[in-house]
Amino acid sequence: MKEKVICGIQQVGIGVNDFVEAWKWYYDHFGFEVKIVDDEGVAERMLPYTGGKPQPRRSGIAVNIRGGGGFEIWQPKGRELNYLKEPVRLGDLGILIAKVKTIDVERAYNTFINKGLDVISEVLTSPTGQKHFFMKDPYGNLFDLEQDGYVFVDEDKLTGGANGAVIGVSDMERSLPFYMKLLEYDKVAFDGTAVFDDLQSLPGGEQRVRRVVLERSKPIEGPLSGIMGTSHLELIQRVDGPGKKLYEGRYWGDPGYIHLCFDVRNMAAVKTETEAMGHPFVCDSGADFGMGEANGHFTYIEDPDGTLIEFVETFRIPIIKKLGFYLNLAKKDDHKQLGILKLLRFAKVKRDSIK
Repeated sequence: MKEKVICGIQQVGIGVNDFVEAWKWYYDHFGFEVKIVDDEGVAERMLPYTGGKPQPRRSGIAVNIRGGGGFEIWQPKGRELNYLKEPVRLGDLGILIAKVKTIDVERAYNTFINKGLDVISEVLTSPTGQKHFFMKDPYGNLFDLEQDGYVFVDEDKLTGGANGAVIGVSDMERSLPFYMKLLEYDKVAFDGTAVFDDLQSLPGGEQRVRRVVLERSKPIEGPLSGIMGTSHLELIQRVDGPGKKLYEGRYWGDPGYIHLCFDVRNMAAVKTETEAMGHPFVCDSGADFGMGEANGHFTYIEDPDGTLIEFVETFRIPIIKKLGFYLNLAKKDDHKQLGILKLLRFAKVKRDSIK
């Protein structure tokens, strides 16, 4: 059997109440101009998390050509949405914050302040020495804008794509093997317990927490890894006991961060390892799943607290759709980055075409 390859964070899933409005906001402010997928249909394979029945939805994956993970923007259709009854707080269980790359954190901060966006902190320094600041989108989702020099296609953009996530856990010692071994964030860049100065602007930031920053020691690899680039994860455990589970009593797809998705190669090897570690697939699309113009195999597992982690083995994506140019990944090297992927800059869409 071929070995498992984790290529990087393909996307962060975000449940929204208005697909068009949300994508335009991420387009305008975070530079998510490249359309990979825009598909309206029915989610039939997530039944354990959608009330036991298929749910209509519109879903799209957009990326920033400068580099970083994408966003999967997900709007449930035909049902009443279940919103959180209170804001996300540090110590809650689930995906708390999406990290976003910026080449110039001070410039991004000043630009967003001048635009009147919901910036909730000053420019701060993390325990690893990284400059960053926090902000919210119009839907209350928290973002951590981080100084990061990774470049896939060099464009004068304030931001790149997703740079990782902050994830709330209940038991750090139980969660670390999951993220360090299974997801291969095997390097501990920081591990400390305190009331952290750079978290004070966040709900729950006044609490004492254990905070672990994980990085990958491997260089990025895989056909699509160039556009996804580097990333890191930050696990947060509240010392005095966990807060709420963010999706308890709600459906997958309800507003908020719904999953963290990794692009992988060799799903059979992924399955063998997840089962051996006690985290079997809880959803499996089968080996030939189409979503809009893209095609692949997706699966889900749960972390020790039930946070959903998605794996996608991508087989086909549109590069220049109007010319009928698609990239077939089935026979590509599992480890080599594809330079041809830079042609995705021609897959940018005009803002007015998002309807």
